Amino acid sequence: MSRSRRALLAAAVAAAVAVPLTGGPAGAAPLTAGPGAATGDRQQQYAGAAAEYGVPESVLLGVSYLESRWDTHAGTPSTSGGYGPLHLTDAAHVASLPGSGHVDAGEDPRGDESRPLTLAAPAASRASALPNAALRTLQAAATLTGASPDVLRSDPAANIRGGAALLAAYQKELGGPVGAGTDPGAWYGAVARYSGADAEDTAAAFADEVYAQIRAGASRQTDDGQQVTLAARAVTPKQDALHRLGLRRTERPDGLECPVGLGCEWVPAPYEKYGPGAGDYGNHDLANRPAQQKIEYIVIHDTEEYYDRSVDLVKQADYLGWHYTLRSADGHVAQHIKTKDVGWQAGNWYVNTKSVGIEHEGFAGLGTWYTEAMYRSSAKLVGYLAHKLNIPLDRQHIIGHDNVPGTIAANVEGMHWDTGPYWDWSHYFDLLKAPFRTTGTKRTGLVTIDPDFAANRPAFYGCNQQPPDLPDPVPPAEPCPLRGSSAVILHSAPSEDAPLVNDRGLRPDGSPDTMYISDHGARASAGQTYAVAEVRGDWTAIWYLGQKAWFHNPASAPTAKWATGLVVTPKPGRATIPVYGRAYPEQDAYPAGVPYQTISPLQYTFAAGQRYAVGGILPSEYYQASTFDGSSPGDWTVIRGDLKYVQVQFGHRIMYVNLDDVLVLPSPIGAPR
Repeated sequence: MSRSRRALLAAAVAAAVAVPLTGGPAGAAPLTAGPGAATGDRQQQYAGAAAEYGVPESVLLGVSYLESRWDTHAGTPSTSGGYGPLHLTDAAHVASLPGSGHVDAGEDPRGDESRPLTLAAPAASRASALPNAALRTLQAAATLTGASPDVLRSDPAANIRGGAALLAAYQKELGGPVGAGTDPGAWYGAVARYSGADAEDTAAAFADEVYAQIRAGASRQTDDGQQVTLAARAVTPKQDALHRLGLRRTERPDGLECPVGLGCEWVPAPYEKYGPGAGDYGNHDLANRPAQQKIEYIVIHDTEEYYDRSVDLVKQADYLGWHYTLRSADGHVAQHIKTKDVGWQAGNWYVNTKSVGIEHEGFAGLGTWYTEAMYRSSAKLVGYLAHKLNIPLDRQHIIGHDNVPGTIAANVEGMHWDTGPYWDWSHYFDLLKAPFRTTGTKRTGLVTIDPDFAANRPAFYGCNQQPPDLPDPVPPAEPCPLRGSSAVILHSAPSEDAPLVNDRGLRPDGSPDTMYISDHGARASAGQTYAVAEVRGDWTAIWYLGQKAWFHNPASAPTAKWATGLVVTPKPGRATIPVYGRAYPEQDAYPAGVPYQTISPLQYTFAAGQRYAVGGILPSEYYQASTFDGSSPGDWTVIRGDLKYVQVQFGHRIMYVNLDDVLVLPSPIGAPR
C-alpha cells in the first residue's frame, strides 16, 4: 500500500444469498443451553460444544486451530469476513476497499526510470467467485444454534458452538457418522467442506493440515489469555467423502510451480502488446532466472483488494503483474507468472529483477486479520520456492513490500508499507521451520527483533482513515483497535515519553515520525536484525537510518533476541558514506546503446562509528528490458559491473552500500558494553 492511497472507504461487500443447510440438529437450542457456554474456560467451551453437536473434540479443536489458532481477535473480522475462533463468515457485514487495487494512479510498480510505466485504469470489479455459503456461514450457524449474528461475532463460546453445529450439519449431509465418540478420521469430508474452498485440491489441503495438527497436537495461550490444548493422537483420515462435495478440480499443468499438497492453479498474467509503442506491453518482463540472474528475495505483499478482484487486475496487460496470489478464506493459490520471469510488483527494478512477488488477500490498515489457512499455504509455497531457488529463509531475503527501498531519494516517500504491522512474522517463520533464535549475548553486538506478538499491542491510530500527505501535521484520528503486532516502536531517547525517531525520507525537516498506522519510519519488525548502538537498563538502542533508535527491551519480557553476524562500518578516514536503494553497475559497464542508470544515493547519512547488520554481498547488476520483442540494444541481458555492494538493514527497509566504502567485521568488534 502506498502512502498516497490511504482512504479505506466503508462499503458493504455485495450480499450473497446463503445456501440452506440440511441435516442439522432439530430445532434451535438457546445460547445458554450448550454445555460450557456459561463458563469462561475455553477448553470446556470446546468440549461442551463438541458433546452438544456430536463432533469429536479433536476435530473441532483442529478445525478451529487451522482457522484462527483459537484466537478471538476481539470480535473483529478477517479479510474474508470471518469472526471468532471458528471463523464464521459474514462477508456482507465487513467494510471493504472497493476498486483500489494495489497501486495508485500514476505509480510505477516497475521502478525503472529508464522506462517509466503508466498504468491504465483498472477494469470494473465483480462479485466474489467463492460459493455463497462459504461467505455466509455465520448466518447458517445462527439458524442452527439460535444465537444472534451479533453474539456469534463477539462471544467466543457462541462462536465455537456455531462452528460445531456447522461441522455436524456438513457431516450429516455427507451421510457420515455423528457423535463425539466417532472416529475423527471419518470427518474428513466435513472438515474439507468447512474450509469454504471451491476447489477440491484446496479443500483437501485444508483438511490435510487439520489432521496433521491433530496428529501433532498443540497447546497455546489465546489472544484473550485462555490456555487451550489439543492432545496429539493417531488418526487416519477417510478421504472418500471429499469427491462427494462436488467441488471443481483445478488443472495442474506441467510447469506449475507449487508444492504437491497445496491447492494451486495456473491463472496467467498476460505478456502482450496493447499499444503501438515499443514499450506498450505488459504486464511483466521475460527473463531466464536463475540461470541468467540469481533470485535473492521473496517479497510478501498484501493485495489491498479482495482475491477475485486482484486476480482480475493481474489479468490486465496494461496493469501490473506478480507471481502468485493467495486467498484468505481457504489459502488457495493462483500462479500468474513463471518464477523465471520478472514481475512488476515491488516498485524497485533492481528488487523486481531479483525477486518473486507473492500477494496475500488482505488490507494492511483496515483492521482485518490474516487467516491461519493463508499463513500455512504461504509458508508451504515460500518454503518450496526458497528450496528450489536457493533463497535463505531469513528476513534479509524473505521481505515485506514495506522493506523494499526507494530506488532514488525522490521515490522514498511513495514506497509501499504492506503487509503492515499486523502480519505475524514470527509465527510465519515458525511455519517455515526457520524460527528466530538467540545466537548471542548482550555483548555480541546484534539484536533480532522478536516481540511477543499477542502481548505487543502498539497504540496505532488512523485505521480506515485518510491521512494527509506527509510531512504535514497529522489531524486528530481515531485509535486503531489494540491488537497483536510484529512492530517495535523506536524512540529518540530511552523513554516512552521521548519523541519517535525521524525518517528523513518521510520528513526532511527532521520532525519525529508518528503512530499513524501507515507511518512506518520509526518501527523495527520481527526478524529484522540490527547493530546495537547502546544498552541502558531496560532499553536497547540500535543504529537506524543514521541515528540511535531506542526500544524497550526488558530482560523480563524481551522484545528482541541477542544475535551474532557481520556488520559494516565506514572505512577509516571516511566521515560519511552514501547509501543506495539499488545495486547498479558503474557507467563503464553499460554497452553501447543502453542508457546508463545513475548510481544515485538516498537522502540518509551513514557516519563513521555507526554499524549496520549485513544481509549479503551482491554483485552490481542491471537487467535491461524495455521492448516487447527484445529489439532494443542489450535487451534481455544482465549488465554486470566491477562494483560490489553490501546489503544492510539500514532502517525499516533494506538498503545497499558500496563494498569499497566499508569494512565488513564480525559483530562483536566494538560492540557496546
